[in-house]
Amino acid sequence: MDRFILLLVAGILSGFALLRVPLAGTFLASVSPVTDIIGILAILIFSLFLIYKGTMAILGK
Repeated sequence: MDRFILLLVAGILSGFALLRVPLAGTFLASVSPVTDIIGILAILIFSLFLIYKGTMAILGK
């Protein structure tokens, strides 16, 4: 179970990394808005699922 939670935290950190990656001046500059959207979605999805799993663990289900 601990590895699963660490995997969720790693997903959240990777979302933040996608938001912070500098793409200006590279050939990937045109996909910068897409990487921002993917990063925001990763942070939201993994955070909400981590909150859900924490709530279920507290409630004992």
